[in-house]
Amino acid sequence: MIRANLRILYLSFILFCSFNFTVYANWVTYDFNVMGTAAHVEIYLDNPANKEQLINLVVDEMVRIDHLMSPYKATSEISLLNRSAHKDYTAVSLELFELFQTAHKISQLSRGAFDITFASVGYQYDYRNSVKPSQQQIADNIAAINFKNIKYKTLNQIYFTQPNTKVDLGGIAKGYAVKTSLRLLEKAGVKHAMVSAGGDTGLLGDRQGRPWLVAVKHPRNELKQAVKLPLQNEAISTSGDYERFFIKDGIRYHHILNPKTGRSAQAVISVSVIGPDPTYTDALSTTLFVKGLNEGLDFINKLPDYEAIIIDKQLTMHFSNGLKTH
Repeated sequence: MIRANLRILYLSFILFCSFNFTVYANWVTYDFNVMGTAAHVEIYLDNPANKEQLINLVVDEMVRIDHLMSPYKATSEISLLNRSAHKDYTAVSLELFELFQTAHKISQLSRGAFDITFASVGYQYDYRNSVKPSQQQIADNIAAINFKNIKYKTLNQIYFTQPNTKVDLGGIAKGYAVKTSLRLLEKAGVKHAMVSAGGDTGLLGDRQGRPWLVAVKHPRNELKQAVKLPLQNEAISTSGDYERFFIKDGIRYHHILNPKTGRSAQAVISVSVIGPDPTYTDALSTTLFVKGLNEGLDFINKLPDYEAIIIDKQLTMHFSNGLKTH
């Protein structure tokens, strides 16, 4: 775990853009699009002849999870819940049921700052076309945003107590996909790998005797990095107001909504969380973004094994206790 001796390196941002296999000195890298974002895989292979098989493990796994959990795919289990769960208990796969329960635990821990029912209002935002819901639309649906509206029953059944409740796993699914992909690589004998999807990155081992150097994107300059961190056997997730947004009447509307208001959280502009589990770092980065600087740092400082970097509106970086240098 990174602690007070963390060395922070300020470097230029490099955007992965190749969509072909790249092999060098037994390392294979591959880039592709999935889950509405760019994904990157980097693996050290004793036998490079296995590259296609191992890359396909990751690609197939992320595609599988996308088809299971995307609210934009009519046949996904999430879409099924959004159509049916307000009518009666709806059966889902054990995998999705367990991820819902993980999300529920984080919602309880964060006192609702993380809440997958944000979609009850969130689906009315259209970032590509600069459309936001009216005050009346938010008022009509705000009661549907409450993780307590989701009820669970044995045999993997889920029920929404509010008819307008909708769910979206955008704040946890990519981290989960990174986690399960790394697990598959590890089972296949891989000891050194990086898997990333959007702002979520998971690391297996180190980079052949050296730490991986993972960048946090500069939130206001896509050609730069804010920091670069030496990590191994960990995960890092970044949530920022620059990922999906539009600006209207001088206000930045982005996809990270405050569940209490149904509006874009405005206290900070970027949050990165480092820790052992990509599922949790994904959800916790959203949590801290909603909580803001002071409450967010206070929250993360009470969690063992997790650290955070928060960038405020003045582009000042703030570090949780375990990352502060002395």
